[in-house]
This record gives sequence, C-alpha cells and structure tokens, in this order.
Amino acid sequence: MTRRTALFSRRNWPVLLLAIMALIGGAFAQTPGGAPGPATQPVSIPLSGRSTQNGSVTAAETPVPGTTSSVDTLNPTIQIQGAYRGSTSGFSHRPFSGKLSLREAMQRGLEYNLGAIGFSQALHQAHGQAQVARSALLPNLIGDLAETVQQTNLRALGVRFRSPIPGFTFPTIVGPFNYFDLRARWTQALVDLTAWNNYKSAGETLRANQWSVQDARDLVVMAVGGSYLQVIAAQARVHSARAQLDTANALYQQALQQRQVGVLAQVDVDRSQVQALTQQQRVVSLENDLAKQKIDLARIIGLPPNDQYQISDDVPFSATALPSLEAALRQAFAQRSDLKAAGAQVRAAQRALAAAHAERLPSLSLNSDYGVIGTNPAQSHGTFSVTGTLRFPIWEGGRTEGNVEQAQAALAQRQAEYEDLQLQVESDVRKAYLDLQAAASQVEVAQKNLQVTKETLDLTRQRVDAGVADSVELVQSQEFVATAELDYINSVFAHNLAKLSLARAMGRTAEDLTKSLQVP
Repeated sequence: MTRRTALFSRRNWPVLLLAIMALIGGAFAQTPGGAPGPATQPVSIPLSGRSTQNGSVTAAETPVPGTTSSVDTLNPTIQIQGAYRGSTSGFSHRPFSGKLSLREAMQRGLEYNLGAIGFSQALHQAHGQAQVARSALLPNLIGDLAETVQQTNLRALGVRFRSPIPGFTFPTIVGPFNYFDLRARWTQALVDLTAWNNYKSAGETLRANQWSVQDARDLVVMAVGGSYLQVIAAQARVHSARAQLDTANALYQQALQQRQVGVLAQVDVDRSQVQALTQQQRVVSLENDLAKQKIDLARIIGLPPNDQYQISDDVPFSATALPSLEAALRQAFAQRSDLKAAGAQVRAAQRALAAAHAERLPSLSLNSDYGVIGTNPAQSHGTFSVTGTLRFPIWEGGRTEGNVEQAQAALAQRQAEYEDLQLQVESDVRKAYLDLQAAASQVEVAQKNLQVTKETLDLTRQRVDAGVADSVELVQSQEFVATAELDYINSVFAHNLAKLSLARAMGRTAEDLTKSLQVP
C-alpha cells in the first residue's frame, strides 16, 4: 500500500500527466504532421492575356493633300504611347559624348526605356509565381522547437477517474509542469494533378512573359529607330528651309539693286521681301519642330530631355530587295514574339482548365514527423508519425464547377486573341509591303520633281534678269522648289519608316534592322 501511495505522490504528477495524455489520444501533445491538409486550388489566370499597361508603338503613313496641287503624298509618323514614351535616367550610368548614332540610340533605348523595363519586371514576377506553383509538388521540410509550461484542470476537460484504492482520489488540478518538443516535419504530395497542372500553367505564363520581353525590345527598337529617322527628316527640313532662305535673301538683294537702277518695280521688290520673310518664318517653325523631336528622342532613351546633342548618322534612300510576300508572312508567323507569347498564353489557359477539372480526382499525400519530447533534453525520447492521406472529393458546394467555368472563359478569350493576332500579323506585313512600295515610287517621283523644279527656278531667274518675266513667276518657282524638297524628304523618311515597319512586322532583330537601313 505504501508503494502504490508513493506512486501517486505530488512529485510524480508530471509523469502521471504524460501518461494521461497518452491515454486520451495525445490531447496536449503536438503531433499535427499527420493531419490531411486542404485541397490544392487551381490557379486563377486573368481573362485576357494581353497587357495594355505598357502602351504601344506603331508607324503610320497616311495620304495628305499636297501643298501646291491636288496630288496626295504620304505623311509618315511614328506613334509612341504609354510607357514607351518614357525612360529611366541613364546619363550617369553610361557616358555620352554629345553625338548620337542610331546604333547607340537603340542600345540606350533597350537598356533604359520604360516599356522594356516594365516587361522585364513582369518576367521576374512570373518567375516567382512559377516557383510558388512548383513548391506544391516538392517536399516541404520544416522544424520547430516548443517549450511548454502548463497547468491543467482535468475535471474541466471531463476526465473522471475512480480510484481502486479506498480513501485515495486522483487530483483534479495537475501541474504546473513543463515539457519541450524538438521536431522536424516533412510533407510531400505524391499524386496531385491540380498542383501539377498549376505548375505547367505557371511555366507557360513564364514563357509568355519571356516572349513578351522580346516583343517589348522589338517595340523599343521600332520606337527609337522611328524617332531617330524622324529627327533626321526634321533636320533635313531645316537645312532645306535655310537654303531656301539664303536663296530668297539673295533674290531680295538682287531685286533691291535692280530697283535702285530703275529696271524693277517696287511691287516686285515687295514680293521678294515677302518671300524672304515667309522663308524665315518657316525656318523658325522647322527649327522648333526639330528641337522638340530631339527632346522626344532623348526622353525615350534615357538622356536628359533637351536638344543639346547632335545626330551622327544619316540614313539616305537605298533600294531594298524584298522577299516575296509569302516568304515574309512565313517568317512573320515563325518569328513574331508577340504571336509566340499569345500561343503560350493559350497553353497556360489550357493547363488552368485541366487543373480545374482535376479537382474532381483523388489526390495522395504523405506527411511525417520525427522529434524528441520530454521534460528536458536529458530526459527526452524520440517520437515519430507517418501518415498517408488519400483525399477524394464528394461534394464541395459547386466550387469545382465554378472554377471550370472560369477557366473555360479564359481559354476561349485567349484563343480568340491568338486568332486575332494572327490576322493582325498578316495585316502588318501586307500594309508594310504596300507602304514600302508606295514610298519607293514616291521617292523616284520626288527626285524627278525636285530636279525639274530646280531647273525651272534657274530658267525663271534668267528670264527675270532678262526682263521677260516678273517676280510673280520667280516666287512661284521658289515655292515649287521648296515643296519639291519637302516632298523628297518626306518620301525618304516614309521609305525608311516602311523598312522599319516591315522589319517589325516580320519579327526581325535590331541587327537586321540596322543592316536594312545600311547603318554602320
């Protein structure tokens, strides 16, 4: 009797408590490793795979009425919208000599333009999402160390003991007592088709973002190249206008001299002066436009937004040997990065739909833990548990059907966008072909027209000197020459811009573009 009474002494309450916990199923022991976790949810992808936050870059050549006749001429423009109009400051990171070549402008644009940077960060985000999706398939190992100090009311827990020893009762308050638990927990999904398809969908989204980055680089090349060509054209207009101003001033001085000797009427002198003043206004207007064009170019390549630099490259007219239209279309369908990105978006949506369907299938996982538990490290003992869980859905309130419907809508939208982009690619190639052919023809006409108008101006000046023509014909001849020079400048710009558009439509790289423009 004494030995039994000593067994239930106050000194042995912690040992009794641990025995009671073992009897009631480990109510106080930390063994969550064997509990089945929640079901894997299918990844939710956006309805549309297109990203419009970064803006766009397009080249346009629209017909406009001529200034001196009813003949329409091409009006080439490069339209840059959204993030592609901006850049980060690259002046402090990359030295600048003050002279900007086309190749350097492209390199700076690819490095500092905000459109390319935005897609690069989206790529990093997609890579992180792919890693998160992959983690559901890989083993997860965590460790924890717990030190517990506890006092328990057994009566409050509903624990009742009847003592076989007359006169002895079990205590209802146990403790305070302490124990520690050092444990490693390992979980592994063995069969989970939802998690597997989520991972594949994230991988396709990552590939789509990789292609989108390449497409953004192509757009940056197009934006920088088009802006550079636009500056060249604006600079040529200024040079032409200054030459016309010099000619107009010379004719005005000649008219003054003829007036002083009495061989020319004052009205002819006035006409010559008006023509000189008109040309001076044109120079001011074109110089202002050139400065703005240079500021816009600096803005998209990370230079300080001013016009205090020089353009070192000139891109004259050069005939281009074009591939056949069918070959160009085949190359475009094979190389366009935006089309490849749209295809990857379709595959990502297909995987997301498969993940939603897989919610109806069973999944198998394995959970285990191993650790030591005791009142102190010296009195601890190893414990472990291994649990295999087969989870099979029975009824989840229509959640699976809702996920499937959402995934089907996203897939249908992505497929429609892919088909639309295929048609857009073909449209881009065909339009670029038409623009290039029209611009080449316009360059040829503009060259002949410029030559004829210059000859006409020389003959008219000779006639005025001989007194058989008045200043009206001379002013008109000057205007014809100015218009012909502007038409030639516009036609060369339109031809080079059409080359740029065709390179973009066919999915060429920056190196191919500089080769087609014959830039060193």
